[in-house]
Amino acid sequence: MNDTNQPRYFALLPAAGVGARMAANGPKQYLPVGGKPLLRHAVDAFRASALVAHTYVVVSADDGQIDGVLPPGLDGVTVLRCGGATRMDTVLNGLRALQGQLGDSDLVMVHDAARPGLTPALIEKLVHGVGEHPAGGLLALPVVDTVKRSADGVSTVPRTGLWLAQTPQMFSYALLLRALGSAPDANAITDDASAVEMLGLSPRLIEGHPRNLKVTLPADIRIAEMYLAADA
Repeated sequence: MNDTNQPRYFALLPAAGVGARMAANGPKQYLPVGGKPLLRHAVDAFRASALVAHTYVVVSADDGQIDGVLPPGLDGVTVLRCGGATRMDTVLNGLRALQGQLGDSDLVMVHDAARPGLTPALIEKLVHGVGEHPAGGLLALPVVDTVKRSADGVSTVPRTGLWLAQTPQMFSYALLLRALGSAPDANAITDDASAVEMLGLSPRLIEGHPRNLKVTLPADIRIAEMYLAADA
């Protein structure tokens, strides 16, 4: 546990999903993108950040591929084999596995394993942008397209004030553990901020970058590779 008054920053990547929408032969976090697996891109961004004390990756207990992507002993990374049935369950299981190792005031950055475009600069922007905000915060993008709602007919939704959530989403260890632990429906929690919002809190939105897209459909791979190629 952290005995100092200075919070530390940790990364937590839930990687127990099966990637059903990708129509691949295995979990999408292991798909090759830009020369290495999706998950490895995300992990390497945290490993390259001087702000991050350690990175934890949560996988299912029977994951047979993780050792080939994150070899045991890899500097700055620990694999936790306690993934759950939902994303929320996986994050919560990971947090509970770290009880006693993280202090209540330590900051946890939860990041989607399928976002390969994260950079140390975006991590730094999140950390400095959130600062000491008690409700934490997340990277997000302002909505720029016209938004339509289709229900009983079509209507236009005013886009003013609308944002598209990205990750990392950063909260104190104690707050995130409480928020996820008290959430009534794991399937309704599609991101960690929504659980914090259920406590009546308002996380801070920090503008991210389009390169930090989530690879969900096969077409997203090419877009991600375009951004990664620009770094080469």
